[in-house]
Amino acid sequence: MPGKLKAKIVAGRHLPVMDRASDLTDAFVEVKFGNTTFKTDVCPKSLNPQWNSEWFKFEVDDEDLQDEPLQVTVLDHDTYSANDAIGKVYIDIDPLLCSEAASVISGWFPIYDTIHGIRGEINVLVKVELFNDLNRFRQSSCGVKFFCTSSIPRCYKAAMVHGFVEELVVNEDPEYQWIDRIRTPRASNEARQRLISLMSGELQRKIGLKVLEMGGNAVVGYLQCFDLEGESGLVVRAIGTACTLDKLSSGSAPNSNTHMHPNTAPPSNACNSPSKDGKEPVFAEDLTLSSGPSTPFRALPTTTTSSSSPSPFSPSKPCSRQSSSSDTDLSLTPKTGMGNGGSAGKEAGPLKTLLRQQTQTALEQREFPFFTLTSFPPGFLVHVGGVVSARSVKLLDRIHNPDEPETRDAWWEEIRQEIKSHAKALGCHAVVGYSESTSICEEVCILSASGTAAILNPRYMREGCLDIVIGDHRFEELSPPSCGFCHIPYDELNMPFPAQLTYCYQCRRQKVPDVLFTTIDLPPEAAVTGKGCLIQARLCRLKKKAQGEVNATAISNLLPFMEYELHTQLMNKLKLRSMNALFGLHIQISVGENMLLGLASATGVYLTALPAPGAIQIAGKTPGEMSNDHHILTIQKRINDTIAKNKELYQINPPEPTEEVVGSPIPEPRQRSRLFRSHSESSDEQSELDLSHGKKDAFVLEIDDTDAVEDIHSLLMDASTPAGFYSCNTETMPGIFNWTSGVQMFTSVRVFRLSNANLTNQGLNKIFTDLCENLLKSFYFKLRSMIPCCLCKLNFTVAVPEEELIQVAVTAVAMTFDKDQNQEKPADKPPTKGGGETEEQLQFPMELCADAATGNTQQASKASVSSLERCSPLPEGRSRSLRSTRSFGSSSVAVVKMTPLSFLPGTRIIKYLGIINMFFIRETTSLREEGGVSGFLHSFIAEVFAMVRAHVAALGGNAVVSYSMKECMLMENPNKNQAQCLINVSGDAVICVRETDPEPTPSTTNIGQICPSGTDVTT
Repeated sequence: MPGKLKAKIVAGRHLPVMDRASDLTDAFVEVKFGNTTFKTDVCPKSLNPQWNSEWFKFEVDDEDLQDEPLQVTVLDHDTYSANDAIGKVYIDIDPLLCSEAASVISGWFPIYDTIHGIRGEINVLVKVELFNDLNRFRQSSCGVKFFCTSSIPRCYKAAMVHGFVEELVVNEDPEYQWIDRIRTPRASNEARQRLISLMSGELQRKIGLKVLEMGGNAVVGYLQCFDLEGESGLVVRAIGTACTLDKLSSGSAPNSNTHMHPNTAPPSNACNSPSKDGKEPVFAEDLTLSSGPSTPFRALPTTTTSSSSPSPFSPSKPCSRQSSSSDTDLSLTPKTGMGNGGSAGKEAGPLKTLLRQQTQTALEQREFPFFTLTSFPPGFLVHVGGVVSARSVKLLDRIHNPDEPETRDAWWEEIRQEIKSHAKALGCHAVVGYSESTSICEEVCILSASGTAAILNPRYMREGCLDIVIGDHRFEELSPPSCGFCHIPYDELNMPFPAQLTYCYQCRRQKVPDVLFTTIDLPPEAAVTGKGCLIQARLCRLKKKAQGEVNATAISNLLPFMEYELHTQLMNKLKLRSMNALFGLHIQISVGENMLLGLASATGVYLTALPAPGAIQIAGKTPGEMSNDHHILTIQKRINDTIAKNKELYQINPPEPTEEVVGSPIPEPRQRSRLFRSHSESSDEQSELDLSHGKKDAFVLEIDDTDAVEDIHSLLMDASTPAGFYSCNTETMPGIFNWTSGVQMFTSVRVFRLSNANLTNQGLNKIFTDLCENLLKSFYFKLRSMIPCCLCKLNFTVAVPEEELIQVAVTAVAMTFDKDQNQEKPADKPPTKGGGETEEQLQFPMELCADAATGNTQQASKASVSSLERCSPLPEGRSRSLRSTRSFGSSSVAVVKMTPLSFLPGTRIIKYLGIINMFFIRETTSLREEGGVSGFLHSFIAEVFAMVRAHVAALGGNAVVSYSMKECMLMENPNKNQAQCLINVSGDAVICVRETDPEPTPSTTNIGQICPSGTDVTT
């Protein structure tokens, strides 16, 4: 057998009372893996049993180790009746299968029951012994590392980026099987949790097999999603970017293709930047991109040199492969290439044109040249074309054969081909920041995919290696690193859409658009003026209840208009803040029985390379008794005042262009950009409007009906951020660099029940907007003692779980910064302020969790608490909350920090221990006794945090980075006093130390970790 799994049950504590006669419990444990089960002895009459069992040994195949979790079940022994279940623990074995990860899983795990929640803890030890397996047909992918972070992990360097990997598995949902009618809710929930865990492991193994076929050893930007299709079945999907990663030695410089620590500027290490002597960067020795089904091809020779030691995944070995996709040429796609036409192609020269054409051809031959990464090395992105997205409405059919998921595969194939064609229409050969999502209601499913069309630097492609010498001349960089990504990739004379182009305000060599939308993070080399801010567009649309194709057709007809309205709102709010670019754009469309919700979130910035946005002008006619001219002038004055206020708030003072800059002067714009809500404007009305504002363009908002007036008023009433606060949905806030160690993650959920059956679209929009705005206002109020403070990585998730419910879930991290030194990037890494945090410094200590609490409490003896709020149509309009002082664990357990960022300020990551991907179900039949929906959700997410922390601590880690709550599905029935919630969370378990501390030796790593806050802890 290629693997041996060993498990030992040590002890339990804080078990619930199961025997009412003695107020004690006769507990024993079942340990199950696959079809083999072991049992411990019964420890009679004890709430803190000591089993100290022998080692239970399972001899299994390594593919089973990847698919199956270790199942630990705690039961109460009964002599004359069936044993009562106390709870279960599922332990993922995959982190032990990588040689660089932990060698043992050891710690206290919360015992979880889907009905009663956490019911005590159990101490478990798990080890794995792997044997060499020379079977070439084996189906395991042991050794492939998975990372949730969407940038190259910080203690690795990327030797090669292979490209897109995807997979999905399907099965029947146990919740809808016929046997569910006779089994208990607990049994159904546990069957569902176990199946999802098995499918997740199988999916990860299959993704790993694809990575191994491509010659890689890691998946970065791993995104796994669960599609609960009801009676149709259950689908688990995953996408990611296959890479070959090399571990950095302790003395190596950090990889510059990750997010830099906010306190540092990009290092000037010769190994991390393109050199003029012809040598390639260490982390980009020979990059190639590949995806799709396995088809071997001849690896091209490389002439690059590297100072790194050879590895088994050396990119010079012929281990990569390329897809032989039969992607036909799309007749509707313009023939715009990287070197054909346009100012960029004219100035590139024959060599540049040849290399860029080779790179484009090589990437277009891939089935899907997609990347789930959102952060890249400086210079990796040559040009960014803009956001490309596709949506499709499907009718779900029952999954008859779980072994053949062709139908769902075909759906996503269609979406991805459409994305690829959009990118090609923009003159781009790749899509970065790519993501996929679904929204399901009854038998209708909306499939969504989005990304950013881009042109990648040939330096990172095998076919376009830049280490080429022609005479004494060498290929130079295509464009200046600080503004090159803004330059248009498409031909100016054959643009795919109408746009206003000007010469770049930095280099004055290339053309740039007047506005730029992207789904990626702001490149670290980008020049930004002032600070950024969170920009959101919200939209609700009512629809008639229908079934089958009628319902799907109605949704399909609504989607394009909703997308247009969301983009219109984003553009209006961007102009109102005097900004010209959006980063991290994420658009969600959620479908319900009688409505569609749309939420678009992004971070607005002012890119110095792009032209300043023009003034906003109001045109048209206004209804009502007030004078038309007077009303328009009033609105115009409010808009002008708001723009001036926002310029001062976000410190947007763009430098005046000077003629000394090399290149041609910036020409005057040829035409004004317009955005009309109606296409009925006549040419006479156009000639009467004088919309010029100095030398800048005017951005027109036309008023044609009452709804247009309401839209403009809602635009002006958009809540501004209080002084001292900033917010963004990217990892770091543009324009702020000196972060301190004050970091607190929090999660908030609000559920609003609609009471008025005669709501209009306008009224529904106001309710949804107020819901989101009040949620942000509550954050600002509760975090007021942390000023100056920035809310980073704000992740909003909207859902319509039931007919009259609107649910908004938010995860974010509050970070403090030095307000006196945030104007420019520091050259060196300054010491972080505050060596650690105390209980008093935390914004949300456990005992004061009225309506909100942090996920980063420093008291290990307390439960991690989430911010949970329940909105209901009460006359006062107040939200209800729950105070909780429940305790899990003891003070001997390590403090585990949690953050949605890929880093923790003031620390450095020294080891990645594996991916955390957990799915939980919680059900109650005593909703009122648990504090209503607010109390039920509050305690559930607190328990989820506690279980995540316990698993990370058992691996020897002290932090979770890139944490996200991907699913939070609530179903309630207050009349029957019932509720059910499903939550899926993920993240990377890591070991991190303070920047000023030396890296611990391997012999002490798992014994005495150093907490990010500076507190010594023991695992």
